[in-house]
Amino acid sequence: MFDVGLMELAVIALVAVLVLGPDKLPDLARQAAQLLHRARGLANNARDELRNELGPDYADLQLRDLDPRAIVRKHITEAMAEVDREQAEQAERDRLPEGQVPPYDVDAT
Repeated sequence: MFDVGLMELAVIALVAVLVLGPDKLPDLARQAAQLLHRARGLANNARDELRNELGPDYADLQLRDLDPRAIVRKHITEAMAEVDREQAEQAERDRLPEGQVPPYDVDAT
């Protein structure tokens, strides 16, 4: 997601220790963890409330299902699969039976 490697994390940690000091760093880490915990709780509550409002038909609703990119990707994938199926069916219909020679037009060559 952020494309941050191990080296970048080490540099960020070193800068944090130098700027904030080793005595404040554990408190900041604890506060960051609490913030993430609260944010996750809010997201879960929003998802559960949305499920309750939409009814039992949407009991398996996931928030990532509402991502426009995922919706577009799903429809494009389905359309491409349908085109592939149609092309395969057309190729099967156009295939000559076993032992039959394709037509040959002397004037066309």
